[in-house]
This record gives sequence, C-alpha cells and structure tokens, in this order.
Amino acid sequence: MIPLLLIIPLVFALLSVLLPRLPIKAIAIPGLVLQLIASIQLSVHTYKHGASDYALGSWEAPLGIALHANGFTVTLLTLTAFIAIVCAVYALIYLKRYEHEQRYFWPLFWFLLASLNGIWLSGDLFNLYVGLELLTFSAVGMVALTANKASLQAAIRYLFAALLGSLGYLAGVALLYGQYGTLSIQEIALISTSDAPTQVALALMTVGLLMKTAIFPLHYWLPPAHGGALAPVSALLSALVVKASFYILAVLWLQLAPDAISPAAAQVLGALGAGAILWGSWCAFRQPDIKMLVAYSTVAQLGYLMFVFPLSIGTSAAAAELAWQGTVLHLLAHAFAKAAMFLSVGTLVLAIGHQGIKDLAGVSHRVPLALFSFGLSAVSLMGLPPSGGFNAKWLLLQSALSSGQWWWFIFILGGGLLTAAYVFRVFSVSFIEEARHKFAPTHWLLDVSALTLAAAAILLGFVSQWPLTLMELVPGVQS
Repeated sequence: MIPLLLIIPLVFALLSVLLPRLPIKAIAIPGLVLQLIASIQLSVHTYKHGASDYALGSWEAPLGIALHANGFTVTLLTLTAFIAIVCAVYALIYLKRYEHEQRYFWPLFWFLLASLNGIWLSGDLFNLYVGLELLTFSAVGMVALTANKASLQAAIRYLFAALLGSLGYLAGVALLYGQYGTLSIQEIALISTSDAPTQVALALMTVGLLMKTAIFPLHYWLPPAHGGALAPVSALLSALVVKASFYILAVLWLQLAPDAISPAAAQVLGALGAGAILWGSWCAFRQPDIKMLVAYSTVAQLGYLMFVFPLSIGTSAAAAELAWQGTVLHLLAHAFAKAAMFLSVGTLVLAIGHQGIKDLAGVSHRVPLALFSFGLSAVSLMGLPPSGGFNAKWLLLQSALSSGQWWWFIFILGGGLLTAAYVFRVFSVSFIEEARHKFAPTHWLLDVSALTLAAAAILLGFVSQWPLTLMELVPGVQS
C-alpha cells in the first residue's frame, strides 16, 4: 500500500489533465475511494504488524528513496484521504459556477494530495523538502484560482513566504548532511549530537518551518490566502497543508535530534504558540468578514500545537506522553473542525451573496444546517465536551500541571474563552429574524459535506483512544 498512496493521486492528476472532457466525478470519486481504501488497509497492517519501510525500486537508503509508515503517519494518511473525499464532494457542487477555475482545480487537488502523502511517508530530510516544495506550488496555485487582484496578491505573498521558509529548511539540510553524511531520519537520530553545526541547522530549519506553518509572528501570509480562496481550497489549506510543516518540525525536535534542543528553546516555541492564541483570537474578534474571522482562527488554533515542545522537552516521560497525545488529538480535531467551518461558511456566503458578518441576519432560519455545522465545529475549537477538541485540551492541561508549567495552563484555558468570544459574534447576528438580503437556494450536498466533518470532530471525543492506540505516542521512543 505504501507506493500506491503515491501512485494513485499522481495517476489521477494526469487523468484530470489528459482527459478534460471526461466527467469530473468519474475521475475524482473513484480515485479518492481508492486512496481511502489504501490508507485504511495500511493502517490495519500497521496496527497488526507495526512500522514498515519501503525502498522505491528496491534501492535501499542512502542511494534510494526510503518510505516509512508508522502509527502516526498512517493516521495522517487516513485523515488526509477522508477530508479530501468530503471536500471533493463539496467541490463538485460548489465549483459548478466556476467553470474556468474548475478545470485547474482538480489537477492541483491531486498534486496536493500526492505531496501530502509523500511528506507523511518520507523517511529522509531531502524528500521532505521535495514534498514541501510540491505542496507549496499546488497550494499557491489553488489560492490563485479565481485570478482576481486579491487572490493573486495573496498567492504571491504565500509563495514568497513559503520559498523563504524553504531556503532556511534547505540550508539546515545541507549542514546536517555535511555533519553526518546521511539524510536518513532514522540514521541521524542514532548518531546526532548537540554540537554547534547541528544546533545551527535545526535553528535554520525551525525558522523556515515556522514560516510555512504560519506561527505568530510569521503568520502574515495565511489570513489573506485562506480567507480569500474558494471554500474547498480554504478547507484543504487549513485542515491539512499547514499541518505538513508542523509534522516535519515535530520530527526534527522530538525524533531527529532531541539532545540538541534545550528546554529554553522549547519555551520560546511555547511562547510563540501563546502569542498566536492571543493575537489570532484578537484579530478574529475584530474581523467584519466571516471568512477572515475563520482564517485568523486558524492562526490562533495553530498556537496550541507549539505547546508540545515545552511540555515534552526537559520534562518527565508522563508529562511528555500527555503532551504528545493532546497535540495529536488537537491536530485531528482541528483538521475536522476547521475544514467543516470553512465549508459551512462557504455555503452561507453562497446563500446570502455576501461575506460580512453583519449580513448573516436570518441565516438560522434560511440555512440552518450550514449554521449548525458551523456551531458543531465551534464546539470542538472552543474545547467543549464531548468533542475531540475537549479531549485534546484536557490532555494538554494535564501535561502542563504534571510538568509544573502552570503558565501554559492559563493560555490553554484562556484560548477556549477567546474562541467563544469571536464565535458568538457570528451567532449574535445569525439569529436576528430580519434578513438584510435575499437568500439563494443551495445544494443539500454542501450541507452534508460540512456536517460530516463537523460530526467527525465531535465523534473524535468518543473514540479518541483509537487513534492514540494506533499512533506512536512519543516519537523516537516507540517505533
């Protein structure tokens, strides 16, 4: 299944380019079903037999390209396949009014999935770089699909930020190769030291990846890119794309060279996460545009991912395990909830023809399912029970108390309250009975798509033990 997860999206990307007259759903749905089946089968195999490796063309590392599947990566593969198929169903309906954009959306969509799968499965640092670059060009192209002034400006800003981040990452890769003579993550993890070249390399790679993940204060490119893109594009970017660079950052800090990372450096990343929660929430609260509100919410929610570093480095094994579990659940819950939120907002905007929050008056009566999906997503983002977001924040709170770092407790708890503040801005308007605009009818599949992902964010709270059982709880400790 490992090579198939790269072959399937690339084959269907070529089909979507070479056979433009073939009905899109005849290409998209079969391909996505195949990818989901392959991801599930690989997850079952990993659950039964443990981690596995695959050498492309039977060329072993370091000469060949090594792919590696473990509990964490197969969970991300399944998450990607599931969110992709739901967003694709949404896009099939949503993009009917965008005939020109639809032609280019699907090839970029498939290349985006191939890039993500390659990143999740890559076993060496250079192939991670290749995956990041392919992911960047696919995502930038999707942001620029509408080709208006705002989207082109957002795409160019995104491209420059991503390329600058790539330069930092690639410089670090070169330093590590010069120091250890290999780019294999597993091999470097066995021989890495805390010398100056290793620390400089990790510093360069960290800054580059923080920019790609849009962590405060390097987040300036994200709101216009996510807020100005088409709804299914925004959902994919927020749910999956920004998680790829965080995944690499977590591998570097917690698996590749943990001895080269000082607790003080981990506290700095935690501080950036706290800043992201405060600044992102404040900006979301002040936005008059509902899509920009959701985009700045992404900036805030990504901040929670940074707490894994101060709560895992220089602390007890129990606190580190709780931190990793909470971070993984937050990654999953945020992916479901934020994709659902962007899709539901896309439906609301289609119905009223405007993106202003003040224009949402009356949507509770005219577009109730879309608003309900938005509310379910918000429950998880706020960290309310019984959602997956609640379990994630609960584990992070326990880790903060267990490690004696009470200051992170304040930010984790306060972040949920700040989320409630900007979410209730939407509901305070949506239940006003007097609508300001006429409502256009929307397709029922748009509502079902958003509701499916929102329900997944809630359901995760009931089955949180399933992904935690499958995943490596502490990278670098279990294999």
